[in-house]
Amino acid sequence: MIIVTGGAGFIGSNLAAALEAAGEHVVISDWLGTGDKWRNIAKRSLEDCVRPEDLPAFLEKHKHHITMIYHLGAISATTATDGDEIIKNNFRLSKDLWQWCTEHHVSFIYASSAATYGDGSAEFDDSDDPDYLARLRPLNLYGWSKHLFDRWIVGQRDIRSRPTQYVGLKFFNVYGPNEYHKDNMRSVVHQVFPFAQRGESFPLFKSHRPDYQDGGQLRDFIWVGDVINVMLWLRQNPRVNGLFNVGTGQARSFADLGAAVYRAAGREPMLTYRDMPETLREKYQYFTQAKMDKLAGAGYDVSHMTSLEEGIRRYVQDYMMQPDQYV
Repeated sequence: MIIVTGGAGFIGSNLAAALEAAGEHVVISDWLGTGDKWRNIAKRSLEDCVRPEDLPAFLEKHKHHITMIYHLGAISATTATDGDEIIKNNFRLSKDLWQWCTEHHVSFIYASSAATYGDGSAEFDDSDDPDYLARLRPLNLYGWSKHLFDRWIVGQRDIRSRPTQYVGLKFFNVYGPNEYHKDNMRSVVHQVFPFAQRGESFPLFKSHRPDYQDGGQLRDFIWVGDVINVMLWLRQNPRVNGLFNVGTGQARSFADLGAAVYRAAGREPMLTYRDMPETLREKYQYFTQAKMDKLAGAGYDVSHMTSLEEGIRRYVQDYMMQPDQYV
């Protein structure tokens, strides 16, 4: 069995679909709540669906059958402000799962984030070097919690204190189907689409820095299918360990992204600009771009990452413009 925490969420549900297609027995650990999040896994044939608070007992009961944990569950809102809840869900739970995997010789792959890099002044180097990690200054509580765990795992020097395989994946800006439940944390692709479909203008954030024009803020946007391919490849390569960036290696502007959404929907771009909320201005990343040399050096072919235009075309035309939008 393979455990996917956060398995009903955006990336987790895409991963569950890919694992099922590969013939794996998948167990999802997640809260479904009272909304439509369940639709993300409505097509899946699952071994089980377990609430996070029930996961420790489930692991103990099935410890002889579990081969891997993909730990994607977290409070992922970059606007989160409850530090105690963040520590409980994003740090201590991750430590508990790491230690369980170590004791039971189970592979452990977890979601870190490009938010760990802060404003990018220390660049985007997915190094395991403790001195380099100590220089990073995340801009929000979520990014800090991920960075805290990255630093903790790097500190586990004794091979006996590590799982047989351990990988932290620093996801950059992921977009694709099954993110519909995320409200204001949805990708900008999904936010722009209904405006493009109606032939209305969409207001992107203005730049509040003189070195970036409005719409010229740059991010490394990555199609969710490429993220899943990396995670599946890691399952087939159990000797790969450490921290790795997962992006395209190519920063693109929000204006490029917005225009691609309109064109995929068969419309001419109609972009306007609005002031960024003051609460975000000091916490906003104006530039992210993954260095992909380390993953390439581990053996993964990073040359075939999906282009921004092609990824958005797939998302818009194969999902959002279809009656059934789910993977």
